[in-house]
Amino acid sequence: MTLVIPIALQNLISATVISVDVIMLGMISQSAMSAVSLAGQITFALTLFYMGMSTGAGILTAQYWGKKDISTIQRILSIACMFSFCVSILFFLSSFIMPEALMRLFTSDIELIEYGSRFLQMNSFSYLVMGISQMYLSVIRSMENAKLSAWISSLCLILNILFNAVCIFVIFPSKPELAISAVALATVAARVIEFACCIIHSATKGSVRFRLPLRDDVQRKLLKDFLKYALPVQGNYIVWGGALTATAAIIGHVNSDMVAANSIASVVKNLAVVLCGGIATGGSVLIGKYLGQGELEKAKYAGNKMGFYALLFGIIAGCTILVIKPLVYSIVHLNPTAQSYLDGMLYISAYYCIAKSINSTIIAGIFTAGGDSKFGFWCDTVVMWVIILPLSYLCAFVWQVPPILLYIIISLDEIIKLPITFIRYRQFKWLNNITRNFA
Repeated sequence: MTLVIPIALQNLISATVISVDVIMLGMISQSAMSAVSLAGQITFALTLFYMGMSTGAGILTAQYWGKKDISTIQRILSIACMFSFCVSILFFLSSFIMPEALMRLFTSDIELIEYGSRFLQMNSFSYLVMGISQMYLSVIRSMENAKLSAWISSLCLILNILFNAVCIFVIFPSKPELAISAVALATVAARVIEFACCIIHSATKGSVRFRLPLRDDVQRKLLKDFLKYALPVQGNYIVWGGALTATAAIIGHVNSDMVAANSIASVVKNLAVVLCGGIATGGSVLIGKYLGQGELEKAKYAGNKMGFYALLFGIIAGCTILVIKPLVYSIVHLNPTAQSYLDGMLYISAYYCIAKSINSTIIAGIFTAGGDSKFGFWCDTVVMWVIILPLSYLCAFVWQVPPILLYIIISLDEIIKLPITFIRYRQFKWLNNITRNFA
């Protein structure tokens, strides 16, 4: 619990930082909210790269933390920061130079393209610092220092909300086009402060520090290990996230009311499952630590406990969505058509959360902690790209089914993965010690 609760809090904060712009803009303009939601798909895509790299770094860090090998963890941080910064530069340049072209991938609505381009171009500056911060927070979290990681992320969220409130309700209360740019600038400012906190902690009290990668035989072996375990996870996140982005594009070309409803449903769904993500990440740190120490039975016991809690908190997440529905309706103002779509989407999301909690805990937590990172990649490739996406495309543009039925089809992926994941878990191929003895 000392790991799961702070990590769940940080996941909640991370999800809220992404969602708070959408929610607060929804209070003044449905179009502004929809545009920022679609523009956020670019940030989401970048976050997938960060998640893949931080998971790869976390796998190695947790197991070397079991051996208390701090010097090797220092090298892992340097490798992860190098990769994340290179990816950040690519996303920054594309978002700053051609925001309109990126927005046209998600919608053909002129107003949404204009609003989204404003947000995307300004928000791109946050990418330059966000990647390095995420790598540092992931490494110290895998060293069982989850509380500090949560505190830094909390500060970022509070500042983001305060900056947003001033921009939306004080400076530009009736000018959504200017409020969008100001909200993006507020996000940049919050991310810069988060980065500064990481720098200060690293330089003063941190066990590991920001340094350039070394060039020796140890570093080459670690780089090989990092790529071996991070690339399948990275591929998994790209395949999964790319499919989610593709489904968002399908929804974006159906009608703007469905885009607005999906924007809110996604926010609610993501916030509801944050504790489940805490179980996955916190449990993976423990399992990695036990495996690094060679205690396989302890790792297996922890895995069984994680599976039970994933089911329990998945049910709680689904019930939470149903309970807070009236609150959601009172906060966000949608037209009657979008409101009816949202009502159906929230019911579907309540069931979706149970399967999502179990799958994410086992695939992203248990399997990756033991180096079994390829399963998730192949599972999502087949389920999302061979089954869900072609079926969604046919339902939307060929058969033209009702929007709620389309949303059900899009949400079937976790249900399909559930039995496959359980069978893989019972094979116990994830019980591996992947550390090297550099001493």
